[in-house]
Amino acid sequence: MKPVEHYFLNQKEPYQSIMLYVRSIILNTLPEVEERYSYKIPFYNCYKKPMIYLNILKGTNFVDVAFIQGIFLEKQFPILKNDNKRKQVRSIKLKTLEDLDHDDFVQLLCEASALLSRSKKAWFI
Repeated sequence: MKPVEHYFLNQKEPYQSIMLYVRSIILNTLPEVEERYSYKIPFYNCYKKPMIYLNILKGTNFVDVAFIQGIFLEKQFPILKNDNKRKQVRSIKLKTLEDLDHDDFVQLLCEASALLSRSKKAWFI
């Protein structure tokens, strides 16, 4: 079993279901995505650059779907928030599966991938 699969299967509910659902959307939407296990969490890279990671922050009750270049997407996608005072990363907080609008998330994924395809660096700030 791959480390990333082991990570998902060791999560408690509802986090496990949420993460597996988000993972399936990412993998089905972006054929160019590469799933990796880095910093003890799942990362999704496009064009050899980190695009998204999934995490459960200590002391919280949600899955953090974090977009590395989220700062450039937050105006177009107001669901992306900067609650942790991060310079570049913006994220979606998911407490339930119903918190994620499938069509909007697919559109966000496509836009994030296109942004990475045009950028020379993954981290700007």
